[in-house]
Parts: sequence; C-alpha cells; structure tokens
Amino acid sequence: MLSLGCVTQDWRVLRGGQPVPVVLGFSDPEAYRGNPHYIGAIAGRVANRISGSGFDLGGQRWRLEANEPPNHLHGGPAGLSHRNWQMEPDGARAVRMRVTSEHGEGGYPGRLDVEVTVTLSGAQLCYEMVARSDRPTPVNLAQHSYYSLGAPSVRDLRLTVPAAHVTPCGPAMLPIGEIRPVQGTPLDFRNGRRIDLADPQGQGIDLNYVLSGDEPVTLRGNGMRLELRSDQPCLQLYTGHKLSPGAAPSGGLVHTPFAGLCLEPQGYPDAVNRPEFPSPLATPEEPYRQRLTVTIAPEAVG
Repeated sequence: MLSLGCVTQDWRVLRGGQPVPVVLGFSDPEAYRGNPHYIGAIAGRVANRISGSGFDLGGQRWRLEANEPPNHLHGGPAGLSHRNWQMEPDGARAVRMRVTSEHGEGGYPGRLDVEVTVTLSGAQLCYEMVARSDRPTPVNLAQHSYYSLGAPSVRDLRLTVPAAHVTPCGPAMLPIGEIRPVQGTPLDFRNGRRIDLADPQGQGIDLNYVLSGDEPVTLRGNGMRLELRSDQPCLQLYTGHKLSPGAAPSGGLVHTPFAGLCLEPQGYPDAVNRPEFPSPLATPEEPYRQRLTVTIAPEAVG
C-alpha cells in the first residue's frame, strides 16, 4: 500500500508455491505522481464523471475542474487519488489511511474527512471507507485496482456480474438517465462470459452495471479466481483497453491495452445531476460508507 492516492501498489497470491502478481502497479512509487489511469487508487471525492463539471446544491452552482473537458472525472486534478494520505498501521495486517479535503477544494462544498482501512486476511483484502462532511456534499468513492490474475490479457478471463441492468451512456461516456436490461445482449454477464466473447471486436467495455442480489462478482482464469463483494448499488466495468505502457511495472505486468480490468463498486454515475438516480449526498448526520472485499486465490481443481 502507498500513502499517495491510497494506492494498492502490489498484491501477490501463491499458486503452486509461486507468487503471482494479480493487480497492475508500478515498481517505483514516484510513478504514481501522474497516474493518469488511476491505477490502484481511491478515486473521489466523486468517482466517474460529472456532466458539465458542475452541479447545483444549496441554492448555488458548484463549478468543478474540467479534467476531461467539458466534464469532470474521478474528483479532478485535486482529487483524493492525487493526495498524499496519512498512513499508519492498524495491527499486524492492516493499514489506516486518512485525508481531509477542505471546503472548496476542487470546487466541492464542505470539509470532508475520509478514512480508509485496508485489511489483509488470508487471501482477502477488505476496504472499509468512511467519509464525514460538515455540510451536504456529494461523495462517491471507488477503489480503482486493475485486476489481471497474472494473465497476459483479461480478454481470456471469464467474468460473472450479478446485474440485470446497466445505465447506458451517450457521448463522452455520460449516462443518459435510463436503466436498461442486459438480457439478450452480449453484455449480460449474469451466467459468466469470457471478455473476448462479450467484446469480439476488441473495442473494450466501460459501463456501469446496477447490481442485484447478494451474489458476488467473480473473475476466473489463469488458474486463479477472484470474488468481489460490495455494499454499493453499482459496479463500473472497465476492461483497460486504453492502458498504455509507462513507468516500470511491478511484477513484470506491462500496462498494455487489456492488461487488467477494473471492477469499481460505486454509486450511480452523475447522480448529482440526475434526479432520477438515488442521491449521492453525504451529510453530517449520514456519513458516506462503503465496504468492499476482494478475495483472490488459486482455482480449485476437480
């Protein structure tokens, strides 16, 4: 773990007695000062995109930095993924990260105190997130690791997502405000599907799924199995098709397109501008909370 961006830099899982790197990362911590793909970071204050780089709240217009003009992405250049968090051990196998985003930082209203505790228990990483504000303000955090399971391409992996609906996007990857069923489409992962069969042309997938039920998200391949559980209503699936080689990678996993995919539990995207979606506001009385567990272990044989 790194304090810069609350980044999960490296994770190795034993398979046949050998450590397998299962997430993408950089070997040099300094490489995360740029990190345009948010590799391993906590994205926020508001993950995903905010249309028009602004929103109305409390009788005024709050204008954000347009780091994906004309829209705002993952909290902007002053977002949590670019901050150096305070980090301290929490027992022998956990770290606690804290950062404060002051009122007006990045254009957002309110002071926000964020705490993330990351615990390793056997083959499982658990992320406990809490964000407390001094006034109503939108919050939507997303853990942004790129999972590879050590495979050369995620297109060979089999993904299961327990979601019957998605929020389709229009231009600039912004939701159009609808919730559509996936049944009968190549993007239906409810019964498990290889990435290459869902995306035969290799164009990539970057789409928000509306989760249903208590079943986990799973990813299988390369002799490994990932199981993800979350208390968030949605999950952004991004197949890493825009990745590009940069600084020296950790574990020898070069960051080429489809080298890793993101499974980002989150609230509804652009909900601050979409009254048809559930409110993304945190208040002093109701802090933001998220619990995410990711378990990665060798696939059972037989």
